[in-house]
Amino acid sequence: MRQVVLDTETTGLDWEHGHRVIEIGCVEIFNRRQTENSFHCYLNPERSIDEAAQEIHGLSDKDLANKPLFRDIATEFLAYVGDAELVIHNASFDLGFLDNELRIAGLQEISIAKANPVMDTLTLARQIHPGRRNNLDALCKRYSIDNSRRELHGALLDARLLADVYLAMTGGQGALSLDQADPGHNATEERSAIDRDGVDLIVLQATDAELKQHESQLDMIDEACSEGSVWRRTQS
Repeated sequence: MRQVVLDTETTGLDWEHGHRVIEIGCVEIFNRRQTENSFHCYLNPERSIDEAAQEIHGLSDKDLANKPLFRDIATEFLAYVGDAELVIHNASFDLGFLDNELRIAGLQEISIAKANPVMDTLTLARQIHPGRRNNLDALCKRYSIDNSRRELHGALLDARLLADVYLAMTGGQGALSLDQADPGHNATEERSAIDRDGVDLIVLQATDAELKQHESQLDMIDEACSEGSVWRRTQS
């Protein structure tokens, strides 16, 4: 199964107020393994970046002045995504921006939100960890994923971190014992007998009333089962 973990950086918080995408970062997961196949680009948004947004990702108008427009990379981007399932943190934000970019590029007949299955890791995290902080930094800390390089938001770095978080969140239950973790490991051979020397074990004998009740239960089992109770068969 092919999945694409995707993240964007933008000029501001709301595409409906004219904000645009300035960076796209994608990494590929194939059969639950992160590959080296990635997609990354910076974009000229044809507008200024909000100061608050610049503090988050550190990108300035000058940094992006000579970068391509979205329409220049749209075909390459769509080809990379293909029909993969998209893994996105707070998916409605990124998908809203990307579909808006497609409309501006004259590709309004294409909607990534409708064309591709989407796994929203924020929704997933809230289901797994209700009532807790579930932003990317909090999830990295919770799953012991090194995010020390994340001084500022960056689409490609964040996509790589999110891929690690997603795989950790959906990894399922690990082996419950050494026997399960290593089929060739024979734990029985390494078990040693318990030394009972010097240990006085207290044996509690059943009372007559308890024995009578036990026999009554066995009689009921004998009547209900043609083969009789296992207890009486093993004791005979």
